[in-house]
Amino acid sequence: MDRKQVLESAKEANVKYIRLCFTDIHGLIKNVEIPVRKLEDALNNEIMIDGSSIEGFTRLQESDMYLYPDVKTWLIHTWENSVYGNVASLVCDVYTPDGKPFIGDPRYVLKQNLKKMKAMGFEKFNIGVEPEFFLFKKNNGSITMEVNDTGGYFDLSPIDGAEDCRRDIVLELERLGFNMEASHHEVAPGQHEINFEFEDALEACDKLQTFKLVVKNVAKRHGYHASFMPKPLANVNGSGMHTNCSLSTKDGENAFYDKESSLGLSDVCRHWIAGIMEHARAFTAITNPTVNSYKRLVPGYEAPCYVSWSDINRSTMIRIPASRGRQTRTEIRSVDPSANPYLAMSVILASGLDGIARKLDPVDPVYINLYELNRESREEMGILNLPENLKDAMKALKKDEVIKEALGNHVLEKFFVEKEKEWDRFRMSITQWELDTYLKAL
Repeated sequence: MDRKQVLESAKEANVKYIRLCFTDIHGLIKNVEIPVRKLEDALNNEIMIDGSSIEGFTRLQESDMYLYPDVKTWLIHTWENSVYGNVASLVCDVYTPDGKPFIGDPRYVLKQNLKKMKAMGFEKFNIGVEPEFFLFKKNNGSITMEVNDTGGYFDLSPIDGAEDCRRDIVLELERLGFNMEASHHEVAPGQHEINFEFEDALEACDKLQTFKLVVKNVAKRHGYHASFMPKPLANVNGSGMHTNCSLSTKDGENAFYDKESSLGLSDVCRHWIAGIMEHARAFTAITNPTVNSYKRLVPGYEAPCYVSWSDINRSTMIRIPASRGRQTRTEIRSVDPSANPYLAMSVILASGLDGIARKLDPVDPVYINLYELNRESREEMGILNLPENLKDAMKALKKDEVIKEALGNHVLEKFFVEKEKEWDRFRMSITQWELDTYLKAL
């Protein structure tokens, strides 16, 4: 799309409203809605927002911000029906009044890290994400904790009670031009997964934000509430967002593949893996950014707990799927769907690039079940634990200069402020478990 095509598309599709979308520091998509008569103003970068009202943006005295739409992201919202006409959207970059990119815009942060990647001789950071979510039943509009079905991994209808809902989500995404790879029921009752095909990181992050909107809206249409909370239910698997990554060279080749080497992995790929492992404890604060995230990263529920890698072992944090050639990739299994995608991909990319720049070598791949080893045995093998809670992850982040540089001082400062508030609210709360355990006994 270019500017002219956007205006023509809006007219042809009877678009009456446009959502100008951007993302806050928590990864939540925000928008300003304008009537179609203001579309040319928007394309001239003349629509302003109050940045002081957005989490992680600016202070009150410097609140004016401008939205610069990316015309390549033009979408007509086929899932939104209005009696007056169609709704469309544009993903926007956030700029300051003096015409400079806002350094606190997560999309800008990713763009800066992609520039560093290109300066190192790579052309693309390709990612394919596998977001999981739960569907909960609703009662008179209120969300219940009752899941939509009792299905399990790869089950079919009628055990899989959301087959139609999930199919509608995928069809809606395909209507938008998204390339979806697969969808299926996940391990836990009421849990589902829809996978993306590989795309450039920036485009993939933009689409992931729209994906969440589509999932929630289609689920609502079916009478469900869709939640991307990492661990909404105890004693079942939590929801992850496995992130498949690769780098492309300027001639379009996969930089991770070497048919002559062990496992078919190039030196670049091995250095990348070592970089991911080097910074994993620090970037977990970004890829798993909520108190609840760490309820998922526990032994026994298929989520990784240890900084490790393997070509076949699913108890490791990094797995190398079997496909080779153009499909050679690293699957980072610790990421969860509560993460801000722009920031998560920024820290993953920065970690891998640091490993490549320093020519780090990873420890040996792991072929045993890490859940069966005690901590001392794992540490003797050079395998560290991922942080066990948000507080520990924040401590690790504060010590890692590579990850801090990838985020920039503004985002880092705002992120620490917000997450310290979150941790304080959590540690001062009284849970039902505490009441059940101590109230009568003590």
